[in-house]
Amino acid sequence: MQFEPALKPARLIQRYKRFLADVITPDGDALTLHCPNTGAMTGCATPGDTVWYSTSDNRKRRYPHSWELTETASGQWIGVNTLRANTLVGEALRAGTIPELAGYAQLRGEVRYGAENSRIDWLLSAEDRADCYIEVKSVTLLQHQSGYFPDAVTLRGQKHLRELQAMAERGYRAVLFFAVLHSGIDRVSPARHIDPHYADLVLQAQHYGVEVLCYGCQLSRHGMRVHSPLPIIIS
Repeated sequence: MQFEPALKPARLIQRYKRFLADVITPDGDALTLHCPNTGAMTGCATPGDTVWYSTSDNRKRRYPHSWELTETASGQWIGVNTLRANTLVGEALRAGTIPELAGYAQLRGEVRYGAENSRIDWLLSAEDRADCYIEVKSVTLLQHQSGYFPDAVTLRGQKHLRELQAMAERGYRAVLFFAVLHSGIDRVSPARHIDPHYADLVLQAQHYGVEVLCYGCQLSRHGMRVHSPLPIIIS
């Protein structure tokens, strides 16, 4: 995925009200960006870090600029826009670059399913195998030299795990896919210290047949792509 038009840099002043961030451009202009991330963003929003933002040509938007990436003082890159994780995984599925999920004839996104009225991020189908339901989660929390998901208690994420487990129990293939959007993360675990119920549900879902995959992503101001598998530690 390439950023077109090119992203622009700014210095982060503060993130607030979850969806807003104030920045200063290299020319000294003050801007308010839309922050497309509802999580705690721990370690991703340190004042003084470099923000890379996109600009929409939709004149109806109150805040036309969107926070896409953080470049930290230590040189790490973090994907802030959680919507990009779905796009990256979709591109990789179409290209067949995720071996565990290759070989399907059809790919559909945002398909309604489940008893709790959910939408699956990606649904793979083929005549010779069971449908494959893929739920994508963006990982950006780095603590104690490991990546964790979630970065805050997530009732929505808990629901998604119940839905995936139900599909696996019905004989379909169900996949929880962690897309790591932080260049400093080289392994991932469920964040039991933040959301113990979510961690328990990951274990339970895996027991009932839900597959858990984890891939790192290459990030730069020019673009992003799913790169290579990373260890997932579930205990």
